[in-house]
Amino acid sequence: MAELENKIYLTKETLKQYEERLKYLQEVARPQVIEEIKEARNQGDLSENAEYDAARDKQAAIENEISEIQHILDNYELISEDQQTNMVKIGSTVKLQYVSDANKYLEVQIVGALDADPFNNKISNSSSLAKAILDKKVGEQIEVDAPKKYKVKIVEIK
Repeated sequence: MAELENKIYLTKETLKQYEERLKYLQEVARPQVIEEIKEARNQGDLSENAEYDAARDKQAAIENEISEIQHILDNYELISEDQQTNMVKIGSTVKLQYVSDANKYLEVQIVGALDADPFNNKISNSSSLAKAILDKKVGEQIEVDAPKKYKVKIVEIK
């Protein structure tokens, strides 16, 4: 399971957003800040030049973000959304039934940490619930290792 946690799982939409952001940073933001630095340099004494300091800070932030995005793009794995399987995988949408309350259901999609959005039932593959149900099949009953343990039954995998 440790290998899974080192990978960065992305949906097609998130991958596209990162690619577009990287292109913007490299083609628009970086050249703009280089111009700002040139203009600030032309104003003379750099030791008391607030515009120069601000431009250098902005440049550092842009370069840092470029580096972070490049790391993601160098280490991602695309989540397959059209996989038909009888086992829970990253990308699966899973309908669960709480064992303690047969009338209570939960439907979640397992995504990578960067796509996780618990308010929209998208949970990270590194969450307790996802770890418990990954590689399980419909009909299985699983205990989730959370601060307050609970059991769920897999009703459906999409």
